[in-house]
Amino acid sequence: MNESRRHQNQLSRLSRFLLMLLRHQPARFPVRLDAQGFAELDEVMRVVHALPNLRWATLADVEAVLAMPGPQRFEIIDAGGGARRIRALYGHTARKLAYEPVQPPDRLYCAVSPDAVAQAHREGLLAGEHTYVQLADDPKQAFVGALREAPDPVVLTIDAAAAAASGILFFSPAESVYLSEAIPPQFIV
Repeated sequence: MNESRRHQNQLSRLSRFLLMLLRHQPARFPVRLDAQGFAELDEVMRVVHALPNLRWATLADVEAVLAMPGPQRFEIIDAGGGARRIRALYGHTARKLAYEPVQPPDRLYCAVSPDAVAQAHREGLLAGEHTYVQLADDPKQAFVGALREAPDPVVLTIDAAAAAASGILFFSPAESVYLSEAIPPQFIV
């Protein structure tokens, strides 16, 4: 394996760990998350360096994870006084973050397993273990994102304009990523 490929694999492993730490299991680690899901970057790096399989990771590697292709999953902000904070932008199961509502595009997309299509048409899209239903503004992005969950996902089209007009709130924590608490079945085209 060439050096570049090995480094990409390392960055993917670091990204998966950061997602687990900041989205799903923060209580397992000595890191405090605030109400918006931010943790001190120094605390996160101490946890990363305490793990034998991630000791190699530097701040530059974390920044490289933020620059990986695809929807942005993390953000780092200046907290003043030289301190920096990091959070996962969406996909949380451990806590519900608050976002400002946005006007969605006319159509959004959500991919589900083939077994879940009938239920979605019957009951709508529900967040399940996540705090929000995750939607994409591109059907291909929805499909690729769902491949982690199902080998052959089915992409559903959401009439987001009609849903928003009826009072359903949408949020967009990252470019091309939209969230909603639930999508009733009448808005699944």
